[in-house]
Amino acid sequence: MGLDARRTTARSDAPKRPAATRGGAPDARQDAIRYDFLDDEVVRRRARALDQLERYELIPADDLRARQRFLQEHLFGSLGLDADVRQGFRCERGDNIHAGSHLVVDMGCTILDAAPVWLGDWVIMGPHVLVSTVNHPLSPSQRRQRQATATPVRIGSDVWIGGNATILPSVTIGDNVVIGAGAVVTKDIPANSLALGVPARVVRTLEDDRPAR
Repeated sequence: MGLDARRTTARSDAPKRPAATRGGAPDARQDAIRYDFLDDEVVRRRARALDQLERYELIPADDLRARQRFLQEHLFGSLGLDADVRQGFRCERGDNIHAGSHLVVDMGCTILDAAPVWLGDWVIMGPHVLVSTVNHPLSPSQRRQRQATATPVRIGSDVWIGGNATILPSVTIGDNVVIGAGAVVTKDIPANSLALGVPARVVRTLEDDRPAR
């Protein structure tokens, strides 16, 4: 179950999404993007995102319609219906985030979207979840050169990510998955799974009781 394009609003200036896989959503496993994390353009985009987030925080928390419209028009690359992104949200760019409908992002979450992040429908993120597409070299000399790499992250539909969990670069999480609180997801998690721990491991299979579409 991927994004429903008919119910998703995309910003006209957002980066184009890559071709979809057979399942209907883009493939997160792409070559890493290498970049200087203090490059002028990178800094400019980060500053723009922070400015938009400051404006977003000024919208009353109970005006969900206005908050959703702001995300669709000024921050996210694309967003479906019925989103609830709560106070303290932070992102690297914003326009690399592509989310379906019924998204819930609890307080204090961060998405480092130097590369694209795709979220399906009915995704819930608990407080202080981190989704990162960014990595740095193990070499100190390369880090001194401000080197970084970014690889996409894909999170399917009907995924619940518990509070303080971390999703690392290039990870793909299937549909109908629960990630336990505090887990660190370093590898792909298949659909219909409960994953716990550091690093996160699948501990049981979940029933898929979603109604047929």
